[in-house]
Amino acid sequence: MAELLTAAERTEALPALGAAGWGAVEGRDAIRKVWKFRSFVEAWGFMSRAALHAEKLNHHPEWTNIYNVVDVTLTTHDCRGLSGLDLKLARKMDALAGADVEVQRDHSEPVECLCEIHARTGGAE
Repeated sequence: MAELLTAAERTEALPALGAAGWGAVEGRDAIRKVWKFRSFVEAWGFMSRAALHAEKLNHHPEWTNIYNVVDVTLTTHDCRGLSGLDLKLARKMDALAGADVEVQRDHSEPVECLCEIHARTGGAE
């Protein structure tokens, strides 16, 4: 069974993840990140690559995909909070997503995919 991160491990690891766009989930010992890719195909490709690594770790994210958006929450269910597995998977997902992807850093804002933006703007964006 995975072990919860210690206070020292949190102090060491979480600021860098926060700088990369991961944020705390209110009311849970979990972290969340929202990526906005240029297309559905890019989003799906990212998810496929991430799924292979998650399976190798035997640690699976809570995630949703709407068109170009991938919204991920990481927590370790068997220890009911953040563990080293979450840190590993977060770092791997960041590497897989690459630098050329938009990250929605304000998690209090609604998440909007390209198809919703195009519907609202008539495809002008």
